[in-house]
Order: sequence, then structure tokens, then C-alpha cells
Amino acid sequence: MAEQIVKIGLVQRPNSSNPKDNLYGHMGLIRKASEKGAQIVCLQELFNTPYFCTEYNNEYFDWAEPLDGVLVSSMQNLAEELEVVIIAPFFERRASGVYHNSLVVIDADGTKMGCYRKTHIPDDPGFYEKYYFTPGDEDTGFKVFETRYASIGTLICWDQWYPEAARITAMKGAEILFYPTAIGTLATEGKTDKKKFKTAWETIQCSHAIANGCYVASVNRVGKEYGSRFWGGSFVAGPFGEMIAQAGNKEEVLVTACNLGNIEKQRQEWPFFRDRRIDLYAPLTKRVDD
Repeated sequence: MAEQIVKIGLVQRPNSSNPKDNLYGHMGLIRKASEKGAQIVCLQELFNTPYFCTEYNNEYFDWAEPLDGVLVSSMQNLAEELEVVIIAPFFERRASGVYHNSLVVIDADGTKMGCYRKTHIPDDPGFYEKYYFTPGDEDTGFKVFETRYASIGTLICWDQWYPEAARITAMKGAEILFYPTAIGTLATEGKTDKKKFKTAWETIQCSHAIANGCYVASVNRVGKEYGSRFWGGSFVAGPFGEMIAQAGNKEEVLVTACNLGNIEKQRQEWPFFRDRRIDLYAPLTKRVDD
């Protein structure tokens, strides 16, 4: 198949409790990604705040911003200036008392293409997201955005453990699945836990790449925030699940090239979409098949 190269940039960074500093810091790293040739740049989950869901605190709702706020307009201006596509995940205030863990996709001309709202919301020790976030609905999930450089699908963190989300998004035409993430270990967890969790995290996303014959890009944060230790390790996997590039555990701008022509080749060799038995999948619409 003919080559169709697109360069993607993943930005991982430790965050402070100052949203404005985090916004400007990430904007500077987007510029670095652009200088390295990135055409699509994805930031980490809740990029302009610390990961605050480790506790219950009503004051954190003050960090939420609307889709037409300063954060999004700043990203639109930057995308237009640099001619890059930006995927910016943030804490969205949709209406009074309705908040989402969202992302906005901005095309390379500064056009706001739309948003995706996290569909699967966890509620575990250290990840009390149901307290803060309303799940996404049919209006915003699962989506594919036809950007200037590639057709991209966007999912967020806990979504990454669900093969249904990856499959549906890929079936809608996504060439690259982006997963902005906040994953790490809690203060009560040690090195053994980290190794086990990190291996599972990488394995499930590489599996999505294989099962759907597409690229997968996962962006994680780094540093210690509110009791969580984030391990970074942002990476890009190819359509056969191969690890193409991976960041370390410090602040980093990871830029790598993806040949979208490999998607067609992989789907010809392993035609999972062709061989799906859609006549047998009705149980997937039930909570349990009883």
C-alpha cells in the first residue's frame, strides 16, 4: 500500500494546582512538538489541573471550564498558528451541576470540531470520578473526527479497558485511537504493583491495535499529585500491536511517524472486520447473559 505518513505528538507533564500555569506549560510543549514535526498533538487527561479525583472536595468544581471558555479558545488560536491538530482533555462545566471529563478536538485551522465526554467513569480508591463527572451520552460518544491529517478516534483513560469502545470507534473509521490517561500507583502500592499494572495497561491497548488493525496512542501524566504517582510511559502502538515509540517517566514530548497505509495492509492480512459474526453478538447489549 502507498505510504501515508502522519506525525503525532504525545505530551506528558507533571501538573501543579494552578490551572493557568498548566495551560501555558502545555502550550509551550505543543510548540515543541510542532517544532519536531508533529501534525497531531494529544495532551494527557485533565491536562490543565492536577488529578484531583483522589478525594472528595467541592472546591475542585471551580476548575471546570465551558466549551466556549478561555482554555478552548487558547487552544484554537495555537492550533491555527501552528497548523496542528490539538486534542485537549479538560474538566468541562456543561451546565449548573453537570460536569464531564471531556476532551475537545481542534483542527489545524483552529476549527473546534467537537468534544468527546468520557463514557466509562470509575469509582475506586484514589479514583473517585463518579463524584465529579457525568458519563458521556449519545451526543458525544463514540466519535471519529476527520481532521486535516487523519481520521482520529478519541477515548479517555478508563475507556481504554473496554474492547467495545475501541471496536466501535475503529468501525466508524478511526485510523488512530487516542487515549489520554491518568494512571499510576497509590501511596499504598509498591514497585510490584506498578510493574503489574503498567504491563496490563500496555497490553490492553496494544490488543486494541491488533484487534482493530489501527494505530493506538496513549498519553499518560508523570510526577506525584495528591497521593498518586504517575509513571508516564506514553506510547504509540502500530496496527500489529508493535510498540513504535515510548516515553520515559519524566516530562517529555514524544513525536513519532505513523504510516496510515499500513492499516489497509494489516486488515487485509488479518481481516477481523470481515469475519465478525454480528449475528451472534446480541448478548453484548446485556449487563450479563443470564
